[in-house]
Amino acid sequence: MVTDVQKQMVEAGVHYGHQTRKWNPKMRNNILTNKAGIHIIDLDKTVEAIDKASEFLADINAKGKKILFVGCKRQAQESIKMIAEQTGHYYVNHRWLGGMLTNLVTIRNSVARLEYLENIEKQPEYKAMSKKELSALNRERIKLFNNLQGIRKMEKFPSAMVIVDTARESIAVAEAKRLNIPTVAIVDTNADPRAIDYAVPGNDDSIRSIKLLLEQLVSPIKAKQND
Repeated sequence: MVTDVQKQMVEAGVHYGHQTRKWNPKMRNNILTNKAGIHIIDLDKTVEAIDKASEFLADINAKGKKILFVGCKRQAQESIKMIAEQTGHYYVNHRWLGGMLTNLVTIRNSVARLEYLENIEKQPEYKAMSKKELSALNRERIKLFNNLQGIRKMEKFPSAMVIVDTARESIAVAEAKRLNIPTVAIVDTNADPRAIDYAVPGNDDSIRSIKLLLEQLVSPIKAKQND
């Protein structure tokens, strides 16, 4: 029986994987069939995975711990930011900087630098700076803001990570694994799910698919917030 959630998934294209020639054999058990050279994801497996992953995330949230949402590809940027802000968690949606977790001290120093630049007009040296210097500092501020805005208050490791496109965000996956941070991820047919603790089979290239899957993953958290 097809559920309402599965109908929404079909409408959002969650079931569309990559071309069959680009598949990762480790995703075999999550693939239902192929159509016109495109793998079709088994949405029963997707729903099952979401149920487990969302329960895990809800438990993390209920304990007052933090989740880091990661998705820097264009299709994921807006949804990653929206979902993280709605649930009160951290996010990275512009660029994953190597060492963002494993070298957290350096990241905190970068956040301090951003705060300095945001308040440059209040600094005693401001009046002595040329337009060229101020322009360069403004470019630096914009770059730092884009990279760090979602983790400005993250002073310690998150208790879990939610990742969109594990192939693209392989460095984030590797850092999480190195630090024993549990991961939840949308995993397309071209990716290896073995490095992920809670792999959710689904289309990670469609804006609608990504948004729907993220919403389903945090649905129990948002429901608790609305109680």
